[in-house]
This record gives sequence, structure tokens and C-alpha cells, in this order.
Amino acid sequence: MSNIRLFFKESLSLNLNSVLDRPQSHYLLKVMRINIGENFSLFNKSGEWDAKVDNINKGIVEFKIIRKLRSANSEKEIWLAFAPIKLNYLNLMIQKATEIGVTRFIPILTERTIVRKLNEKRINKIIVEASEQSNRLIVPSLDKLTKLDIFLKSNQNTNIIFGDLNTNNKKIDLKNKDPLCVLIGPEGDFSIKERKSILKLKNIIPLKINDNILRSETAAISMISIVSFNLLS
Repeated sequence: MSNIRLFFKESLSLNLNSVLDRPQSHYLLKVMRINIGENFSLFNKSGEWDAKVDNINKGIVEFKIIRKLRSANSEKEIWLAFAPIKLNYLNLMIQKATEIGVTRFIPILTERTIVRKLNEKRINKIIVEASEQSNRLIVPSLDKLTKLDIFLKSNQNTNIIFGDLNTNNKKIDLKNKDPLCVLIGPEGDFSIKERKSILKLKNIIPLKINDNILRSETAAISMISIVSFNLLS
């Protein structure tokens, strides 16, 4: 398997002849210094494939699929519902959450959300790059920014693990719970009213992971790590 992995959003199949887009071609040619006849990997939800550079035409890489390296594996559905935070911390959270195993990102607006707009193009770029780096086949999805009350109405029966500093619960049982959604509050946490609405949900699991007050990105990464570990145990 090549050390160079690129996400290819179009269909992949044996003996396929196609081209990379300009940014990916530039990456292979100028950063990785790949030449005609050399191999790299392409992946998407269909699996991972070995590709060979057939030609380079005006800075665009033309390739052929040589063989299938592995088929897509089924992943546990782990969602992250989060309030947008400042850019650098948000980028870190998205990157690490992708590496750990999140399959769906759900940005939500709360009463105390400070950042109220998202650069979806930039976030999706981080998600793809983190998927390429971490050997994943399935690239997580990014939902449109939505209000907390709409999120709660749409997820009445979803298994939600709620990061709650005010609870005494420090244990979780994740058997037969799929999908699982980790819910993290904004800087300043949820309001009292919002917390009450969250705790009314049918399948809510409030969880205290630390006695200290954690930053939003730290709480998200910590909780996803706990969930992922429990699912593998």
C-alpha cells in the first residue's frame, strides 16, 4: 500500500482511467515529486485502490487503477454535535475527531455560541486531509449549521452522550447503541434552559468525564476517545 493516499469522490473500479483535479495533481507532482509509472492510493467508500501515474498533461495527473487494496469496512456511527468555536481550536477539534472515528459532524447554534458562521469548504478540506492521513476509507459528513432546538426535535430517539459537568454519572454502557451522538456545549456551556431541554430526551446519557472544566475542543476529543475505546472493547 502506498504512503500517498488521496480521497477520490468519483466512482473507482479496476482498470479505470481517469484524472486527478488540479490541487491533487499539484500535491503529487510538486510536493511528493511523483513521476510517470509510480503508484499511489485512491480511496472512497467503495474501498482503497492502487493507482499508477499513466501520464502528466499540463500539470494534470492521468492515472489507471491497477488493483483493489481493500474493501470498505463497516464503521460504527459516531456523531459529534458541537457549537462552533474559534477557528484554530475548531480546526484542531475537527482534525482529531476525524482521526479518532467521527462519521458525522453536526454544528449547532446555542444561546452562548460565540462563532455563528462556518467556513464549510475549509472544514471539509480538513476532514478529507485527516481521513487521508489516518487511513480511513469513509470520509465524515458535515451538516449545515442548525439551531439547538431543531437538533433536539430531530433526534428524539437518538442515543446521545451529553457532556455534562453537573451530573454525577461517570459510567456508560454502549452495547447495542448505534448511532451514537456526542453532544458538546459551547464556550460558557449550555444555559440552564437548554440543559433542561436536553435532559428531557428519551435516550440521553449525561456523562461527566472530568472534575475540571474542559475547553470545548478538549471535551469533544476526550469524549469521542472514550466512546471509540468502549466500542472497540
